[in-house]
Amino acid sequence: MTDPSLANDRSSTPPAPGGAPSAPPVSEELREHFAPLLRGTLIERCGIELLTLDAGGGTASMPVPGNTQPAGLLHGGATIALAESIASFAAILQARAVHGDGAQAVGTSVSALHHRSARSGEVVASCTPRHLGRQVASYLVDVRDEQDRLLSTVTVATQLLPPR
Repeated sequence: MTDPSLANDRSSTPPAPGGAPSAPPVSEELREHFAPLLRGTLIERCGIELLTLDAGGGTASMPVPGNTQPAGLLHGGATIALAESIASFAAILQARAVHGDGAQAVGTSVSALHHRSARSGEVVASCTPRHLGRQVASYLVDVRDEQDRLLSTVTVATQLLPPR
C-alpha cells in the first residue's frame, strides 16, 4: 500500500487511551479497500470500527450494547474479537510492507487476561507491536472503557503470508 497516511511517523499523532502512541487515522482509501471484505463478518456484527491504523498498530472501538453476556457484562469473547481484529489489521499492513501488495496475515495465537468488565458505552482497543518480522508479527492490545480503565490485556501473534 502506498497511502502516505500509513507512514510510521507518529510524532504529530496524539497518544491513544492509556498513553500509548497512536497510529494515523484510517485513510479513506484503506476504509474503501477493507469495506467489502468486512460485510457479513463478525467485525460488522460486533460493530467494530477502525479508528487508527498502521503496520505498527492502531486503535478500534466497539459498543458494549449488543456484545454482552446474559449477566449484562461485556462478553469476554467479544473483547477478544475486538483485540484480535485490530491486531490482524495491523499485521496485514506489516505483511504488505515486507511482502508487497496482496500479502495477508493470519492469527496463530491469542491470549487474554480480563481485569474488569463494562456494562455500557464503548470500549477501545489500542494495539502496539511486540515483534514485527518478515514471517511473524505479534502485538499487545489493551482494551479500555470510556473512563480509560483497563478492562483486558490481550496478546495476539500472527503469521505473515506472501501473496499467492
